[in-house]
Amino acid sequence: MALLFTAITVAFAGIALWSATAGPWPIAVGAAALAVWMGSLAWTAMRKTRL
Repeated sequence: MALLFTAITVAFAGIALWSATAGPWPIAVGAAALAVWMGSLAWTAMRKTRL
């Protein structure tokens, strides 16, 4: 599960970076917010697997 959330985080971060360089800022901001949220879920999933 942690690997899935990490992959989704990387995908959203890539979309945010691509959108920021291409110009549509609302998409970049939304994708960055989703990347942060998914990153927190990935972090939580990683911590739970180490216990």
